[in-house]
Amino acid sequence: MQDNLFCIEGKVIVITGGCGVLGTSMARYLARQGARVVILDRVREKGDALVAAIAADGGDAMYLDTDVLDTACLERNRTEILAARGRIDVLVNAAGGNMAGATIAPEKTIFDLQVDAFKKVVDLNLFGTVLPTMVFARAMVEGGEGNIVNMASESALRPLTRVAGYGAAKAAVANFTKYMAGELALKFGERFRVNALAPGFFITEQNRTLLTNPDGSYTDRARTILAHTPYRRFGEAEELLGSLHYLVSDASRFVSGTILVVDGGFDAFSI
Repeated sequence: MQDNLFCIEGKVIVITGGCGVLGTSMARYLARQGARVVILDRVREKGDALVAAIAADGGDAMYLDTDVLDTACLERNRTEILAARGRIDVLVNAAGGNMAGATIAPEKTIFDLQVDAFKKVVDLNLFGTVLPTMVFARAMVEGGEGNIVNMASESALRPLTRVAGYGAAKAAVANFTKYMAGELALKFGERFRVNALAPGFFITEQNRTLLTNPDGSYTDRARTILAHTPYRRFGEAEELLGSLHYLVSDASRFVSGTILVVDGGFDAFSI
């Protein structure tokens, strides 16, 4: 048995959506733990700045432009990563988001839902997980082992009001996670695992306008969320990192198909 099951030094970890609020926090933390981080996103300025910040902190990171809905682009990414790093140990599918047309405001009904926006949200969150998984898992299979961590959501576990498209997409991600856990292990062996994190409520750029007013005060929705959260606060990005570290490390090597909830007790609380 190795002395430190949580050691991730030298692991090549690819993070899609790596320039987002949560992705940035993940990339910087994993690099501090000695991982060789590959950041995939669409904003080169942010990516280059993040790589520079990681390097200044003594970490190892590289950035590549990507489109998680473009298989050819992802395949080019895979080729570049393998050329630069030699292998891919872990994929963190952190790309995702929401848009106004796929939500239903309190004064509206299901009949006001914009189907095109709903489709775009499902594409980004579901297919933006499926396609990178297919592309990067191929390199893992060729290398003999691999570990995938998806991003589910509280809305994958319970049908929340308003976020119709996002909830449907994240529920599908949770199901796909469990499916892939069996698919990879049964077809390619026990050295392959797939799990997901299900964050509760964290204020990010995507949901800031839903949860905060222009003056920084909480919206009615934010206050409702906090009333149903035993911790009575929103999560901080760094509070996902311990759970992520567990899933990307060998400490969880017999864990697959799990949805690990990080939500301050929201899912466990009723009244």
